[in-house]
Amino acid sequence: MVIACGALGGHLREIIARRGWRVELHCLPALLHNRPSQIIPDAERIARCALARGQRVALAYADCGTYGALDGLCARLGLRRLPGLHCYDVLAGPSRVRALFDAEPGTYVLTDFLVRSFRRTVLAELGLDRHPQLWPDYFGHYRRVVWLAQHPDPALTAEAERVAAMFGLPLTIVETGTARLERELARLVGPSAASPAAAGEVVARATMAGETVAGEAMAGEGGAG
Repeated sequence: MVIACGALGGHLREIIARRGWRVELHCLPALLHNRPSQIIPDAERIARCALARGQRVALAYADCGTYGALDGLCARLGLRRLPGLHCYDVLAGPSRVRALFDAEPGTYVLTDFLVRSFRRTVLAELGLDRHPQLWPDYFGHYRRVVWLAQHPDPALTAEAERVAAMFGLPLTIVETGTARLERELARLVGPSAASPAAAGEVVARATMAGETVAGEAMAGEGGAG
């Protein structure tokens, strides 16, 4: 079983299905990034249930603002997680991300998920849809917007440009793909789960709070800065 951040859920489902892996995928709401302390009890509850059933469990999370608490959970339960401080490290590589912030500390980072969900996961969550006058308080210190693009297409590019226009800042596009994520996921699930599934076998079941769901999780990551 892989317990994952909902912001990565779409990419993880695609990888698991394409590779034919025997993996049960549980996606927690990505809005937990706004309350990272809640990631631990939610992930632990699911992990303990799975371990009690004899399943292997891994976490498709980087540290994600938990300041080491996820590592503590991994140590307690014998789990492994994705490397890095946040999903940007997983998608683009830590040295590449570090270089972006070294070049311009006031960088707001987008992913494909965040581009698609910006209005509900950022504007609505921060109340900026109701109180736009607060925008400078939240975002006035940013100097550029960088999109770490996994699967750029004309429609998503246009949406990313609209998000950058809200900031009144230029958009820099850095294509990352999902190869690093796929490589790290293969490391987590191990060779037994990564062996091809039998024909007709259900290999991925994305769930949120224990309920089967379709499509992307209803929440997103915040920008860095």
